[in-house]
Amino acid sequence: MNFNVFDYKTYLLLVLLLVLTGCDGKPKPINLLVTDIIQVDLKQNINQSIDLFLYIPSESITNIDWQQTSGNEVSILSPNSKVISFTPTEAGNYSFNVSFSVNEGEIQTLIKTVIVDEIDNKLTARFSHSVLADNQVSFRASVEPSIDINSIKWEQQQGPTVALSSENSDGELAIFFDAPQVMTDTIVSFNVSAKDSATDIIYTDQVAVLIEPANPIADNAYFSDRVAKVFAYNNSPYAEALVNCIYSNTLTSSCTLSQTPLIAEEVKASTVPPTVAIIMDRVLVSHQWMGDRFKQFLINNDTNNDIKNLLRATTAIVIAYDVRPSFYWAATGAIYLDAENFWLTPEERDTINEAPDFRANFGNDLQFVIPWRYVKNNDYASKRFSITERSPRSAEDGLYRLISLMYHELAHANDFFPSNEWYIHDSNKRVLDAALSTDFESDKLAINLPLVSQEMVDLGQVSFAGNTATEIQKTYLPADIESFFEPDRASDYYAYSSLREDYAMLFEELMMQSRFNVNRDVAITNQPTGSNVSANDYIVTWGQRGRIGDNKLIERALFTANRVLPEFDSQTAINQLAQPIPMIVGNNWLENLVISPSLLRQNSKSITLNGTDIDSQLMTEQVMQKQYLIRYYHKPLPGK
Repeated sequence: MNFNVFDYKTYLLLVLLLVLTGCDGKPKPINLLVTDIIQVDLKQNINQSIDLFLYIPSESITNIDWQQTSGNEVSILSPNSKVISFTPTEAGNYSFNVSFSVNEGEIQTLIKTVIVDEIDNKLTARFSHSVLADNQVSFRASVEPSIDINSIKWEQQQGPTVALSSENSDGELAIFFDAPQVMTDTIVSFNVSAKDSATDIIYTDQVAVLIEPANPIADNAYFSDRVAKVFAYNNSPYAEALVNCIYSNTLTSSCTLSQTPLIAEEVKASTVPPTVAIIMDRVLVSHQWMGDRFKQFLINNDTNNDIKNLLRATTAIVIAYDVRPSFYWAATGAIYLDAENFWLTPEERDTINEAPDFRANFGNDLQFVIPWRYVKNNDYASKRFSITERSPRSAEDGLYRLISLMYHELAHANDFFPSNEWYIHDSNKRVLDAALSTDFESDKLAINLPLVSQEMVDLGQVSFAGNTATEIQKTYLPADIESFFEPDRASDYYAYSSLREDYAMLFEELMMQSRFNVNRDVAITNQPTGSNVSANDYIVTWGQRGRIGDNKLIERALFTANRVLPEFDSQTAINQLAQPIPMIVGNNWLENLVISPSLLRQNSKSITLNGTDIDSQLMTEQVMQKQYLIRYYHKPLPGK
């Protein structure tokens, strides 16, 4: 028998303000009594996000499972959540049932049918979902080309008032806010409207978030900001410990190696790579698709077993919608990966929070930029996809971006837990204590083969740690930075953020060139100001392709690779490194994409990005200046 909210608690009668909308742009408020499943929009159109909420406030709901029972198949990416959101491409009736338990009782079932009209609404708001109180929330409006973006207007319709990250949300495709504290499940909804430039028709859509109550975060919690709810990808013996020990706001002390052992313990031999099955038993995700994509990556793209071998120095892998940027953390022994590296469909991308990197304004007072990129065959190694275009991508489109990230973060893991120390730690020792008891190879690098430019070290703390620039630092021009950086032995500007990052950057660049013939570009340019800044405005003062092959860096690169991945033939790789290619001084950043001699094109001005003409507006000032920030992050360790 189907469960009905009124049967469960007859006094539960709430009035929700929902909005019936059409193409006339005149929202019509109606009162709807809560019955079973809440449909945010009563009027649904094709290519428009449809949102359904399992809403039973004040009760504990578990064992949730959504299933589609009729209609053209749609993608349900959160089948175990209280909220599902999907986008139909055909008109018709779509039916769903959701099974669940109330207060750990017997399984109940609700049924919902949605009628979808064959009308092009030209505007849809994404992505309704559920979060815990204090979680970061982002919504995005997807519009067709005829929509006047400047006419976009967001208005909160329901729930406790939230503070948007921008004072003025009008004309914004995306909005951001922190979910407020609530006592029971609470819905916060927004209406977004915009005008069609050709017809003056105003289109509207609704989007909402279900906020679930959460206990306050303790002052000594390892994660002081609210983190997403995650679950173990596999029902392994480690599943419960991983959830509690790796990504939880209740974690106040590092767990022991017996609770979350290194993956190396599962192999029992330092020369054998772990299987994909062993690794997937250590994966935590906020959405099932994230684990699926990671598993496919290990099976299809780690042909040298580099990543599998490097993962032996970790306890777990976390992929969640709110991890941004990616990082390794010795307090838990786990790596935390931004799901942006794994999506293949627009719907998967919708589930990822878009909250801006907290370091986005670091270094704005400086007069230079040190951009970087990975290139292959005089082209960008990875394809860039604008979030405003709802295009799918293949796993290969972002492969080199992902694998370079994995090399980098796992270099950190193997610095804290080098292979010669995997089996010496007492299983009752905390992960953090074991990590800190190591003889850091990155410390040895800094002692034996140190970086020498104090000016660059100090500037690194401005650009990456948020230190305030001194008056002298504000006067440095690109030519000054060249005199500091070029003679030194760092592979990249980010190497000056810490000794650990210097170590990881060397390994990452060496592996990318050796394994995939993918070279890293690094340059020193001006920092343009004003509006409509593009890649053409960044003029190169100095730059190199493949700096890892510079004679000044060879010994340092060999030192690092020998220690991070002993299975890798580092000496042969070093011997085969090509000499760096200098960039053309005075040309802009984009023109310097085509500099590899054997592949120079007839017309260097005709530049493409993986076969697609580059829109210079994609290479905005924020992308140019801050692309390194969304890539790497050194999370401070807890005090105890």
